Amino acid sequence: MRTVLAVDGGNSKTDVALVAEDGTVLALGRGAGFTPQSSGVPAAIDVLGETTRRMLGEDAATPYADLVSAYVAGADLPVEEEALREEISSRGYGADVVVGNDTFALLRAGATRPWGVAVVCGAGINAVGVSPGGEIARFPALGRLSGDWGGGYGLGEEALWHAVRAEDGRGPATRLLETVRGHFGVRRAEEVVLAVHFGELGQEVLHGLVPALLETAAAGDAVARAVVERQADEVAVMGVVAMRRLGLLERPCEVVLGGGVLTARHPLLHGMIEERYAAQAPAARLLVTDLPPIVGAALLGLERLGAEPGAAARLREGFAEPATVS
Repeated sequence: MRTVLAVDGGNSKTDVALVAEDGTVLALGRGAGFTPQSSGVPAAIDVLGETTRRMLGEDAATPYADLVSAYVAGADLPVEEEALREEISSRGYGADVVVGNDTFALLRAGATRPWGVAVVCGAGINAVGVSPGGEIARFPALGRLSGDWGGGYGLGEEALWHAVRAEDGRGPATRLLETVRGHFGVRRAEEVVLAVHFGELGQEVLHGLVPALLETAAAGDAVARAVVERQADEVAVMGVVAMRRLGLLERPCEVVLGGGVLTARHPLLHGMIEERYAAQAPAARLLVTDLPPIVGAALLGLERLGAEPGAAARLREGFAEPATVS
C-alpha cells in the first residue's frame, strides 16, 4: 500500500506523520522549528529528515514514502515552494514531493470541502483562498514589508510599545503598562526593551503577551481594545479580499480560522471578527478548527495519490485518537 509522509513545518515545531493510502495513521513525530527563511533551506530540510528518522527509526531507508506532502512556514512565494521541493527531492525522502504554504493545510483540515478561505493568526498572519474551480488567492505574507499587520509577535510588540510610551510620557495612560510589568516581573517596562535589545530575552517572548493583552482589552482599557480591534480588522480584510478575488463574496463560503491567537477563541476578539464578517461577507461561515494542520497536509497528500473516498474519514478518526508522537 502506498504511503504519504505529511509535514506541517511551523516556526516553533515540525510535525510529521506517516499515513497509509487508506487513511490509517501509521506514525507521528515532532521536531524542532522549520525556519528556512532564517536558517536556510538545507538546514530546514535537515530538521525534516531528523524528525522523520526519529519517528521511523534511525535505520529507516529512503524513500520514506511514495509522496512527501509538505505544507510549511517559509513557503510564502512560489519560488520558495520550488526551492524547498527541490531540496526534499534531492534527499530522496519521497518518490514524489509537493510543497505548499502551511495555510493551505489549515484550510484543508478545517473546511468541510476542498475549497474556501483560511486565515491564520499565530506568530504572524496570512490567508489563502481556493475556489471550487481550483483558482488560488494568496498574499506574500512577509510581514510589515508586504503590508501585513498583527499576529502574536506583532501584538506583543504593540503591547510593549504602548506600555513604554505610557511609562515615559510619550503616550496615553494605559493598563498595558502594568500588564507588561506583571507579565515579565519587572519594575519598569523599559527593562524588557533593554533585555530584548541586548539578547537577554528573545524577541519571541513578546508572543506570550497576547493573552494578557486580550484580558486588558476585555477589562475596558481603551488602548488595548484599539489594538484588538485592529487585529480583528486585519483578520476580516484578509479573508474578505481573498473571497472577492475568487468571486466567493456573494455565495456561501467557509472561512477557516487557525493559529494560536484565533484558536484560543477569546470572546472579545472572536466577537469582533464575527461582527466584521457579518457586515462585509454575510454569506460566509466562520469555522475555528481544532484539528492540527498536519491533518490538512495528509489530506492534500491522499488527494494527490487519488486515495479512496473513505480514506479522509479514516484519517480524521486516526487523529481523534492519534498514534504516539515520537
